[in-house]
Amino acid sequence: MIDIAGAVAVGSIDEASRDQPEPAHAAAGVRGVAAHYGDPMREQRQLTTEVGLVDRSHRGVIAVPGAERISWLHTLTTQHLAELSPGQGTELLVLSPHGHVEQHAMVAEDGDTTWLDTEPGATAGLLTYLEKMRFFSQVDPRDATAEHALLSLVGPKAPEVTALLDVPPLAEPDVVGLPGPKFRSGELPPRPTARYDVQPLPQGGWARRGPLGVDLLVPRPAMDQVVARLRDNGVPPVGLWAYEAVRVAARRARVGVDTDHRTIPAEVNLIAPAVHLDKGCYRGQETVARVHNMGRPPRRLVLLHLDGVATDQLPVAGTPVTFDGRTVGFVGTAVLHYELGQVALAVVKRSVPDDAALRVGDSAAAIDPS
Repeated sequence: MIDIAGAVAVGSIDEASRDQPEPAHAAAGVRGVAAHYGDPMREQRQLTTEVGLVDRSHRGVIAVPGAERISWLHTLTTQHLAELSPGQGTELLVLSPHGHVEQHAMVAEDGDTTWLDTEPGATAGLLTYLEKMRFFSQVDPRDATAEHALLSLVGPKAPEVTALLDVPPLAEPDVVGLPGPKFRSGELPPRPTARYDVQPLPQGGWARRGPLGVDLLVPRPAMDQVVARLRDNGVPPVGLWAYEAVRVAARRARVGVDTDHRTIPAEVNLIAPAVHLDKGCYRGQETVARVHNMGRPPRRLVLLHLDGVATDQLPVAGTPVTFDGRTVGFVGTAVLHYELGQVALAVVKRSVPDDAALRVGDSAAAIDPS
């Protein structure tokens, strides 16, 4: 999609951006993605009110075939995957021994292979971990980024647009509610906490319904065909800037951008979609259980409104958030939203009140309490 008229590549604006193909993928022919196609604000409105097609083909894709793949991934990750069936998707995390978030992946199971798509720059780390944990299991994880590309239909009309690709209707996401602290064992059903409907694409690959729309994992040779079919039927291309603005407004944290080395799942709203609290042992499980039973993670994810008076430059990820001269957190993703103005996701200490007068660099900041 980077060849579409008007496309402005992320890398041409910010050479240090995380949103570029990993070097190994670029060497294999994976190209960059568009930040926008000429009008970022209009593109945001398109995603909020209609539907647009976003090129996210820089994301890493890992294929996990093998007879024991589901039970193996079940033991290694935070999600309850033992009952994952063909045609289902979900989310999962890999945690450190101390319960800090190391990896996040979206999942799709097609009956032969479990597909994981993850953050650009995170593929090698996740694959290395999986390869180290193979032992004698009948699994064969591999980097499939050069073979498959991820596109996303985003917006309220995304589910109906999949009919243009001859995909059956996709069920809405099914997310289990969080139990209270010290819940009874067996209270949570033995299934993925988030279930996303997955259907095959006639062109190859599959469509997966998710929180922001429908993801399409397509073989790279079929990518141009899929894009052309959607554009010919009125679905416009939309850049990554607009997608990020929608994600920030929805308060969906991005691992590696809206997290740091100390982040635990409960701080960034990743328990409900990606962590099963009653599945048994996995790396980092003790921390997850202890924090949930206490009911108060030490930090929380918030949406900040930035005043934009002193500067119109958005803060970079990692910029400190201060309160009365003390650092109380850090900024993750900052965007210029077409309705909200300058906003950012931030992780701050739980003790920071909602009405605190915060500072982010030269800008005053306020927590959105809604």
